[in-house]
Amino acid sequence: MDKNELVKNTLDSIPKANDNAKRIVGLVKESGRVVGYKLSDESIVKKTEAVSMAKQGLISNVAIAHRGDNEYLKSIPNSNENDNLGNLPSTSAKM
Repeated sequence: MDKNELVKNTLDSIPKANDNAKRIVGLVKESGRVVGYKLSDESIVKKTEAVSMAKQGLISNVAIAHRGDNEYLKSIPNSNENDNLGNLPSTSAKM
């Protein structure tokens, strides 16, 4: 089993995205913490809303994980580091 497969096993789920699903193109941060996401249609959504949207197939190329009781989005492991959420530009947009 390669490294990407091991990481995938730690995810709660990898939702199947709809054909018209949006992509995450930026992170919204406050005090260094991700509180939301900028989507490919330029909309800004809170982290909890993005998790819900991903579960419904409305956001592509993300997986669901959790820490304690908090769910969050993670990049689906692949060989392309450029599409990792942590490598996306950040903004401090008001939510």
